[in-house]
Amino acid sequence: MISELKTVYNGKKVFLTGHTGFKGSWMLKILTLMGAEVKGYALAPNTENDLFHLIRGDEICDSVIADLRDTETLSKALLDFRPDFVFHLAAQPLVRLSYDIPAETFAVNAIGTAYLLDAIRQLKTPCTTVLITTDKVYHNNEWLYPYRETDRLGGYDPYSASKACAELVIDSYKNSFFNPAKYDDHKQAIAVGRAGNVIGGGDWSKDRLIPDIARALGKGEKVIIRNPVSVRPWQHVLEPLAGYLLLGAKLRAQPGVFSQAYNFGPHAEDALPVKQMVELAIDSWSEGSYEVLKLENQPHEAGLLKLDISKAVNELGWKPKFNANQAVKFTIEWYKKFYESKAEIDTFTSNQISEFLNI
Repeated sequence: MISELKTVYNGKKVFLTGHTGFKGSWMLKILTLMGAEVKGYALAPNTENDLFHLIRGDEICDSVIADLRDTETLSKALLDFRPDFVFHLAAQPLVRLSYDIPAETFAVNAIGTAYLLDAIRQLKTPCTTVLITTDKVYHNNEWLYPYRETDRLGGYDPYSASKACAELVIDSYKNSFFNPAKYDDHKQAIAVGRAGNVIGGGDWSKDRLIPDIARALGKGEKVIIRNPVSVRPWQHVLEPLAGYLLLGAKLRAQPGVFSQAYNFGPHAEDALPVKQMVELAIDSWSEGSYEVLKLENQPHEAGLLKLDISKAVNELGWKPKFNANQAVKFTIEWYKKFYESKAEIDTFTSNQISEFLNI
């Protein structure tokens, strides 16, 4: 199924927000390899080692560097392009940073999503939109039960709450302006993808597990971890991106059926504690060590979170390709290649995509 997506996106115009970020850069590269014409909209990447720079992102898409909250620039970029598809990945994505800039996090993640949907509302041509939130939109009781799409939304920290707010915004716009029952009138199809804790090469974010591991191992330093027993649904970044693309294809074919929210995550047995993920990464690197840092008065972060992916499996025909060990190995191979030969990382990234998606 995934390999057949090339026929869906080849030659299509795709408006991609967050194209300079970690997930967005992988999505940009995938879409380019599939033959899509991509227009990106995002803030500038932070450093020369950002994946967007490494894949020469500004050469493979029409890149608009601007803020989601700049409504005039956003609307003009979208309406001038008249996309066939929109994938909304732009966000303030960090839990710990959201404690430092809570109001900005809500403004970008919730109100920024509303601004994008407002621009889409002005489109006069058919368009299929997949908006990406997170696994953290659920009111987390830290129980063993995996969260289903119908479970209560919520959020302890500003990031999680802002994404739950974004979901309410999306639901309101869908009901008010893009009602699936009236698709023939407005021609706009809207769906939501929920995923979190993705790993993969090219992520250099602060206070994220795999980037912290890669930086330490790349320098021959000891890996420092904060929450060794915290359990997350780890998955390689290509897993949910393939899911978003599949959802987009299904939604375009049957907007009245797939205009819903879908969880994308690993199988239940691959929701592993941080300590085990660190050990898998060190084993894949073939050397290294770690130390648990005991910190007091740290911001709250969820200890246990699992997703029920049965809806995506049964309705979309999507399923994870990698287990946790394979995902870590694929990720560490990218970082090792980066430290060996940064000049070859663009080709290496393309090869990993081709291997994973069979394109």
